[in-house]
Amino acid sequence: MKGDFFFGVFLFLLLRWLGLLFNLLAFPRLRPRPTPPWPTASLLVPARNEAENLKKTLPGLLRQGALEVLVLDDLSEDETPRVALDLGRAHPGFRLLRGAPPPPGWTGKNWACFQLAQEARGEVLVFTDADVLWEEGALGGLLEALEGKGMVSALPRQEVGPREGALVAFVMNGLFSFLPHPLLERLRVANGQVLAFRREAYFAIGGHEAVKGEVLEDVALARRARTYGLFLGTGLFRARMYRGYVEAVAGFAKNFLDIHLKNPALLLGSAFYHLALYTLPWFFGRWELGLMGLLERLWVQWALGGPLWPGLLAPLAPLLLLPVYLRALLPGKRWKGREV
Repeated sequence: MKGDFFFGVFLFLLLRWLGLLFNLLAFPRLRPRPTPPWPTASLLVPARNEAENLKKTLPGLLRQGALEVLVLDDLSEDETPRVALDLGRAHPGFRLLRGAPPPPGWTGKNWACFQLAQEARGEVLVFTDADVLWEEGALGGLLEALEGKGMVSALPRQEVGPREGALVAFVMNGLFSFLPHPLLERLRVANGQVLAFRREAYFAIGGHEAVKGEVLEDVALARRARTYGLFLGTGLFRARMYRGYVEAVAGFAKNFLDIHLKNPALLLGSAFYHLALYTLPWFFGRWELGLMGLLERLWVQWALGGPLWPGLLAPLAPLLLLPVYLRALLPGKRWKGREV
């Protein structure tokens, strides 16, 4: 029975290797491009308690050459509005918006994005999180990718610290070897850190109002879009999602059940899947399978431009994920002072 189990582990690892090899060759990558001479894009940033992040990221957004950069202060409890104004007041396209409390049935982020969209004037609406750092040429590359499509999403390079690095890299970068790109795009896998829409396409699908109660609003919007593209943006966008293990557990727990189709059985199956592939081979002396999983994760880290050390911790990552699965099953999850 043990032999049959680990043969199954081998087959699943082989599938991940095949997915990784395919994506290394075929996953479309964004390239830096100059922003077109006519300004077409509105860069839209929902910001709740993002003062420290905006100090690092807002200058890069202001340099992109967009028609406008709108930051919505979503009832922040820190210095977010002051920092945004200090950095943006001299920029002709900058505006700071004061957010209203979310109405019943809305998640905070969806309500913030909806307010931003109502104020935006651009032909292209680009929603980006306040912790995403944009490199030179990022907007031009994103606009090029949007040609012929109604919506695109980009996967930034995930920057990590020593406390949360193993967990964040395992969750976020594992997508690159999970399925080949055409299947990921067909399933409408999306990343809400960078989403771009043609204005008419955004309002035609109902915008954030149509997905107002969804925690995974990025995927919900992508599934409504008629034409969609998923791109690797690791050369143009960088993000550090969480600072510390406790924050990473809380952040992932808020949407892990939704990621698994709101199905507890699927969620628990995912926990077992990752333990079986990356942890159990080491416990049972199947070093060849352990190395197969370890090398896959190291190659993913290399391919996405991240540090290699989180890949070395792949055997521990499924154990570090167990509190995420547990909290995802429990009610009363909170994020940034709000219930999710």
